[in-house]
Amino acid sequence: MNSARGSLVCAVTLVVAVALSGCAEEKKAAAPQLPERTCFGVFTRSDLEPLMGYGEEVKESSPVDARLTAERRGATCNVYVDGEGRVLVTAERRPLGQSITWPPTDQNQPAPDPLALGDKGIVWNTGARVALTCKGSKNSFELELGISGSVEHMKPGTSRALFTTLMTKYLDAAKQQTQCGA
Repeated sequence: MNSARGSLVCAVTLVVAVALSGCAEEKKAAAPQLPERTCFGVFTRSDLEPLMGYGEEVKESSPVDARLTAERRGATCNVYVDGEGRVLVTAERRPLGQSITWPPTDQNQPAPDPLALGDKGIVWNTGARVALTCKGSKNSFELELGISGSVEHMKPGTSRALFTTLMTKYLDAAKQQTQCGA
């Protein structure tokens, strides 16, 4: 009798555990749907999906492009999921010869690696930065680009490669949009 009762208790416990795990997964919403193009029209949906994680509502705050001028010196794109920032993309134009220095990254994190893009670049676990001098026949200036994102839902050890790929794409588009070297 005890063995039948024990089997029944085990069966009920298993059914309850499976039901509860199903409920837990139901509460985790699917990855939110990004616009087809985002952040100055540079990135596709698939480019940024690894940084989105789970959620229901995605919002982008960004100008249409990163066309910087002497009057419009900066552009910022923020992508939020359920009100939490997941991606930040920045562009800043500075007068020629103005030095670009970056604050140190978090000492509790691995040190950044050099990034062979622009005149100076770095990549770390949660982002990348690039600086370059844009010399043109009519206009010369310094350009600083940045990308950072939420990586807690990514496979460990994959974020630096992603940020390198994103920055490479962003650098090419930013050069065109800012008329760097024109």
